[in-house]
Amino acid sequence: MKKAVSALLALTTAVGLLAGCSSDAQSTSSKSGDTGGKKVELKLFIAQPRFKAQYEKYLEQFKKKEKAEKNIDVTIKLELPNQNQASQLLKTRLASGDSPDVFALHAINDIPLFDKAGYLEDLSNEPFVDKIYDTIKPAVTSKGKVVAVPLETLQWGYLYNKKIFNDLNLKVPQTISEMKEVVKVLKEHNITPFLLSYKDVYVPQLFLPLTVGAAVNTDQPDFINKMSKGKGSFSELKNMFDIIDLVNGNGTGRALEVGADQGASDFANGKAAMWVQGPWMAESITKANKDFEFAVAPLPVNDNPKATLLNLSTSTSLAVSKLSKNKEVAKDFVNYILDDNDSSDFYKSLGFNAVAKVHNFEPYAWMKEANDYVKQGQAYQDPAIPSAVKDESQKLLQSYSAGNTKKEDVVKGLDRAWEQFEKVNK
Repeated sequence: MKKAVSALLALTTAVGLLAGCSSDAQSTSSKSGDTGGKKVELKLFIAQPRFKAQYEKYLEQFKKKEKAEKNIDVTIKLELPNQNQASQLLKTRLASGDSPDVFALHAINDIPLFDKAGYLEDLSNEPFVDKIYDTIKPAVTSKGKVVAVPLETLQWGYLYNKKIFNDLNLKVPQTISEMKEVVKVLKEHNITPFLLSYKDVYVPQLFLPLTVGAAVNTDQPDFINKMSKGKGSFSELKNMFDIIDLVNGNGTGRALEVGADQGASDFANGKAAMWVQGPWMAESITKANKDFEFAVAPLPVNDNPKATLLNLSTSTSLAVSKLSKNKEVAKDFVNYILDDNDSSDFYKSLGFNAVAKVHNFEPYAWMKEANDYVKQGQAYQDPAIPSAVKDESQKLLQSYSAGNTKKEDVVKGLDRAWEQFEKVNK
C-alpha cells in the first residue's frame, strides 16, 4: 500500500489534481458489490460521446452474453464525457476513490503514468491478449504487463477533399513548398485551402505530435531524449511554426467559434479543401454528407519529403481499474471488446482499424490510401510527448492561432511544461 501511495503522490504532483489514494478509496465500489449476488452495476468511463449509439448497442449485447453464460444481471452506468474535460475528471475520480470499473485512456500518453500510480489492473493473462496484433501489443504494455485493450489505432495527418483535388488535378504534396503551390491553386479557384476548427482545444494541439514526429524521425532523432534530460528546447524545432502559419493564414474564419463536429459538417459540405484532423471524425463527416469522398494524407512540415509521414499511433484503450470491486465482470467486458464473433462489426461501426486477429472487415474507403502509406514506410510511431506537455500545448497553440501568443511564448511554455513534468516524475 505504501508503494501505491508513493506512486500516486508522484502522479498527483504531475497533474496538479490527484489528492492521493487512501485506504478508503480501496473500499469504494459500485453499488452492487461482488458478483455473488448475480447483480452487478458496471461503471464505464469513455470520452467518446460521438459513439454513444454504438457503445449502447454493444453493451446490450454484452449484458445478454453475461446473463446467458454466467447468470449475472449487469446494469451499466455509461459515462461519455467530452474529450476536453475527460482527463481532469478521470484523475479527480480516481483520486477520490470514485473510480469507474473500466475507463478509457490514451495508450501512449497515459498508460505509463496511470500504471505508476497503481491504477491499472494486470490483464496479461486475459484471453484477449493473444488476439492483439504483435505490432500493437507494446502500446498497451507497461513493465512487461498488458494493462489495456486497444480500441483506436490511428493513421493520421490531415484530411483532403478528393473531388476538389481531382477536379483541379492536384497531387498530394510531399513538401511544404508543394503544399504552398496547392494552396495557391486553390485560392486561384476561390476555394479556401484549410478548414479551421479550434474551439475544441485538442485540434490546434495536433500540430505538436505532427511536427515533433517529423523531426525525431529525420534530422533530430535525439529531440525527445534531450528534452527528457533537460538539455533540449522547442526552439530547436526551427520549422515548427512554418506549417502552422501556412494553415492558419489560409483557412476559414471564426476558428475559435467552430468545434470539431461543426468542422466536420463544414468540411463535408466543401467549405475547404483540407482539414488538419484525423479519421476519428469520419462518422461525423459521413453523417453530414454520405456521398463525400475524402482521404488521409501525411502533412508536410518542411522541404524534406522524408519528413512527410503519417502519425501511426495507438490511442484510446480500455483499462480495468485496480480499485474496482467488480473485476470479474469488468474483465469479461474488456475481453468482449475483442470477441471472436461480435468485435468485427463493433470496430467497423466505430470506423476504427483492425487491431486483432479476430478482425476480418475491410477498411473504409478513406483509410485505403493511409494503409498504403504505412505499407510503404511513410509513417512513424506517435512520439512519446508527455501528456502534461500536450495539455499545455492545447491552450498555447489555440492562443497562438488567435494571435494572442507569440512564438517565443509558445516555445517557453512547452519547455517549461516538459521541465516540470520531468521534475515530478524522476
